Amino acid sequence: MLAVQGLAVRFGGVTALESVSFEVRPGSITSVIGPNGAGKTTAFNAITGYLRPSGGRITYDGVSLAGLRPSAIARRGIVRTFQKTSVFPALTVEDNVLTGLHLRGTAGFFAVLAGRGRLIAEERALAAQAAAIVEFVGLTRRRRETAGALPYGEQRLVELAVALAARPRLLLLDEPGAGMSPAEKIVVSGLIRRVREQGVSVLLVEHDMRMVMGISDTVIVLSGGRVIAEGAPAAIQAHPDVIRAYLGGSAGSA
Repeated sequence: MLAVQGLAVRFGGVTALESVSFEVRPGSITSVIGPNGAGKTTAFNAITGYLRPSGGRITYDGVSLAGLRPSAIARRGIVRTFQKTSVFPALTVEDNVLTGLHLRGTAGFFAVLAGRGRLIAEERALAAQAAAIVEFVGLTRRRRETAGALPYGEQRLVELAVALAARPRLLLLDEPGAGMSPAEKIVVSGLIRRVREQGVSVLLVEHDMRMVMGISDTVIVLSGGRVIAEGAPAAIQAHPDVIRAYLGGSAGSA
């Protein structure tokens, strides 16, 4: 579904990623982990068009993403969240989700001017879809509240709802559990599994190893801008290079 081949990203004389290659299979949950500064978010930014790679190739369904703007990549079905919460704080939860639904809008310029007919029908349909997405993430009782007034963990759920509103086929989640309590992370893990059950593939960056190992089909480990290991969670936990990257010692000493 997604193929990253020989990806390189350099900032002046600093190499953030070098010869990074991995794939995301349809219907999978794939996690990218690694120490701080390993290049995880840089890889996300390159995939979604926020950074221009210095080298390599990124293809989606066999088609190159080179040169595409983030909005064009989103329209192709690759949608992402960000490490820092990005909601519209002054809008209600439902209105936040409606902003994500704009990719589905089809009413033309003259329908907007007329303010009736096709436009009204479309607005009703989008409102129903927004309500369903809000229910999916468990925020129905908060739907009329402004997003900025919600606790941090619920704001992260709003962000996820907005991403889902864009109808992704591949959803990239950048640290979805950041700043959450253990109980909130359990909720998010369950939501990610349910997203996959809806036919959406997931690629995530996450620091919480319990969360990663509990939901991932494949784990990719970055260190120093390179892939040092890739495999099933159980294999990754026992991989000597991964142990060295995280603990600074050998597998035996760990």
